[in-house]
Amino acid sequence: MDAPPEKAFVFAAGLGTRMRPLTSKLPKPLVEVGGSTMLDHMLDRLVESGVTETIVNVHWLADKIEAALQGRSSPSIKISDERALLLDQAGGIVKVLDKFGGKPLFICNTDALWIDAPTPQIARLRDYWDSEKMDVLLLLANRAESLGAEGRGDFFLRPSGVLSRPGPGEEAPFMYAGVGVIKSSLFETCALAPLKLAPFFFEAAARGRLYGLVLQGRWLHVGTIDMIAQAEAAFRSRSQPRALTISADAADLRPKDPDCGPVFSI
Repeated sequence: MDAPPEKAFVFAAGLGTRMRPLTSKLPKPLVEVGGSTMLDHMLDRLVESGVTETIVNVHWLADKIEAALQGRSSPSIKISDERALLLDQAGGIVKVLDKFGGKPLFICNTDALWIDAPTPQIARLRDYWDSEKMDVLLLLANRAESLGAEGRGDFFLRPSGVLSRPGPGEEAPFMYAGVGVIKSSLFETCALAPLKLAPFFFEAAARGRLYGLVLQGRWLHVGTIDMIAQAEAAFRSRSQPRALTISADAADLRPKDPDCGPVFSI
């Protein structure tokens, strides 16, 4: 069995077009919700789950993101510079594939937040990961309990944990919550070019190797300007105060059922 994921790739290079005009001068990952930028929220989630090394890609208003990251002491952050060409999510992974040493990696969007989680959710993903049967593992949000869930849902979840996509006219109960684990080996034959990530999910589903784990907590998808105020209200009304805690023993987080350092470029 492969080693569990250790490093994360945080996607921060997007143009933020759905949040314009706000994102004309402010990169979307630096939009503040609940007292922190969305980028800091995600990095904090990684730290509380014991992830110490992260790659963050930059493109749009990259200087501002780099400046914001200089203020962090953890996790250790490497910048993947895509100023010259925006590579999309999978292409961004291909660019720095050698940094993951053939091991699986965490993939993290910055516009997906959650509240009221009783345990570090990214640690749950790590401990649920099983490379013998999984190529991709996604954190899932229950549509009915989420804020900002759009569309007809992304997946059905079988008792085994296997995910399937809705057919024409069907509505699925779960959304991709913007965080997951994926095998780095899936990208080994890919050329360096703009490349979307979703097809890798769908291909894994066709092989029966796309799995899901349901988020414990409430998912907030902050994809548009209108959602910022609603997410702020959700943070104010959350049932548990936000606290950054490092998971000392992640083994207990597995479901019962089926070095910190400076920011530098690579």
